Amino acid sequence: MSTEPLFSAFRLGAIDVRNRVAMAPLTRSRAGMDGVQTPLAVEYYAQRASAGLIITEATNISRQGRGYAYTPGIYTDEHVAAWSQVTDAVHAAGGRIVMQLWHVGRMSHVSLQEDGAAPVAPSAIQAGGSVFTEAGHLPPSMPRALAIEEIAGIVDDYRNAARRAKEAGFDGVEVHAANGYLLEQFLRDSTNHRDDRYGGSIENRARLTLEVVDAVAEVWGADRVGLRLSPLSTAVGDTPLDSTPMETHSYLVRRLGEMGLAYLHVVEGQLHGGNGAATFDVQGLRAAFGGAYIANNGYDRPRALSATASGHADMIAFGKAFIGNPDLVERLESNAPLFDAPAATFFGGGAEGYTELQRA
Repeated sequence: MSTEPLFSAFRLGAIDVRNRVAMAPLTRSRAGMDGVQTPLAVEYYAQRASAGLIITEATNISRQGRGYAYTPGIYTDEHVAAWSQVTDAVHAAGGRIVMQLWHVGRMSHVSLQEDGAAPVAPSAIQAGGSVFTEAGHLPPSMPRALAIEEIAGIVDDYRNAARRAKEAGFDGVEVHAANGYLLEQFLRDSTNHRDDRYGGSIENRARLTLEVVDAVAEVWGADRVGLRLSPLSTAVGDTPLDSTPMETHSYLVRRLGEMGLAYLHVVEGQLHGGNGAATFDVQGLRAAFGGAYIANNGYDRPRALSATASGHADMIAFGKAFIGNPDLVERLESNAPLFDAPAATFFGGGAEGYTELQRA
């Protein structure tokens, strides 16, 4: 058995993990349009239970929070029942699994919203890029700015989703505050032009994220709550960076550290692009947080071994590699070849490329 730190046990807050390899959130678009997971998801996650920690695909906290077709939800009894089968299967295989809580904000389309309503955002600024609908990829719809009296309802939606995740048997939750979605839209001054207590200063722009984390921690305890950030990514929605990313994110993570969160999960660069750890002070960010740190973005075996051995990170999250390699931990430990999954099966479809993998 390897003595490398990457394959050693660790503790993230109150969550014990048997190795430092995390499965990153991976949207696979295999749920029903009602947000209910199918039995395929049970097999899919159980296949990957040797990961130290599975972070689920991003999961909608409400109908309003949905921005892509066939993505799962966690706001109805049916959602809880379907996810309970997933957590039972992962736990039976000895794994640990947390749910990533998601509200897409402006990254949505009217066809995905109840009664064709406009998506919501901190400010009425339309996103670029595209979202996946039943009709295919379409540009995001023009959002409307949330009224200040609506924001408490958003926080309540996160709180209720956290309660339902607990009912479904998860080991904790991760708040998705990255990748151009609602909480990051509030955080960045490029997408938040508000002039009330949720806009303007860094403290005001970070307020919603902190209120959400506080609400979720009421349900779970802070030591079973993580948070994901992507301070350098513009990939989703062509979202411009914040004007002072280090200052903004340092303030936020310092406050999160004071709350005693289980971990901070950082996309160290451009989503689906290069790793930016060499050009951004991720260690300064980690120091400001002061707790367990999960690094993500472009890590391979040598970099993961080095990062955990040097103390750069406590855990490494792998995304795409887990699609083609359910046994990724074992392959990394034995230095076995990895399989590249065909991109055509990443999103949507059935078992092929999801639970049934083609081998050359």
